[in-house]
Amino acid sequence: MNKVARWALAMAGILVGFSAAFFGLSRSEELLGIKLGAFEVIGAIALVTVFCGVLGFLLAPMITRAVMSVSNWAEGRVSRAPVEDILAGAFGLIIGLIIAFLLTPSLARIPIVGPVLPTLGSLVLGYIGLSTGVKKSRELAGVVNLFPKFGKDRGGPRGEGVPKVLDTSVIIDGRIADICQSGFIEGPLVIPGFVLEELRHIADSSDVLKRNRGRRGLDILNRIQKELDIPVQIYERDPGGTPEVDSKLVRLAKQLHGRVVTNDYNLNKVAELHGVSVLNINELANAVKPVVLPGEEMVVRVIKDGKEVGQGVAYLDDGTMIVVEGGKRYIGNSVDVMVTSVLQTAAGRMIFAKPKPLEKAAP
Repeated sequence: MNKVARWALAMAGILVGFSAAFFGLSRSEELLGIKLGAFEVIGAIALVTVFCGVLGFLLAPMITRAVMSVSNWAEGRVSRAPVEDILAGAFGLIIGLIIAFLLTPSLARIPIVGPVLPTLGSLVLGYIGLSTGVKKSRELAGVVNLFPKFGKDRGGPRGEGVPKVLDTSVIIDGRIADICQSGFIEGPLVIPGFVLEELRHIADSSDVLKRNRGRRGLDILNRIQKELDIPVQIYERDPGGTPEVDSKLVRLAKQLHGRVVTNDYNLNKVAELHGVSVLNINELANAVKPVVLPGEEMVVRVIKDGKEVGQGVAYLDDGTMIVVEGGKRYIGNSVDVMVTSVLQTAAGRMIFAKPKPLEKAAP
């Protein structure tokens, strides 16, 4: 690659040197008032041509490195930019160039600087259009969405097409992959860059439990991307405004007009205060759990004592906690209980029960 670049730049230097020397020396008498002989002209052209060729050959590595550096930088910026920003930037660039083209006849008539102004105007207006398009990509998307043919239905956002912003806890939890596979959540799923960074830090933690949780979250993301037929977007732009991840998630969901998917009770409340829709995995799990009514009887195994004096704690197969009044003395044993009440919250479902009274034997 370097050899090809060197010889290509050497040939370019030869062509440039020959053209410049030939044009300048052929008009030397007109430009400088000096008349050169044929051999002098040929010698000067040859000297300038060789000099430019050697100069291009020697400067080739530096020029190649500069071009590759700029190319890699531009490629990196484009690959990290969201698709909507690229499209909006291209649209703004086109508008800027169209305006510059319309102004070209007027600019060209200006004395002295007229020949330069059209090119300068194209550069300036093109850059302004590109920059404005990227900065206003959200507003442009909102304008497009006003038209039912191109955007969302005017009746309001529905599940399909509404971005779902995932937080760290719901990724580590893992149930989101099964829910997406069942078809109850449709894309696109948005994975913010700061959430990926948080997952990476957790996966690199010195604590074994945290490290396993972080790696589980990364494995879940790979499964969603590779195995499930659902669009996944990695959103690199930082919404800013605060260093806290939860606040960034809420701001990002508002910018994208999307919903936050979480199982964090506190994030659920914060998002609701900011008017952002939330899909809470725990609420979904609670909604599909079997209904338990007061008065029902069941057999549970008490495994530990509760917070209050005399309480025992048991769990159903789905993880639902059962608080057994007076169940401390049954720890390690199975006992028949009767449900007294059910407490339903966004953080989960709790069942309160008491041991079933022993039936008295008939006299």
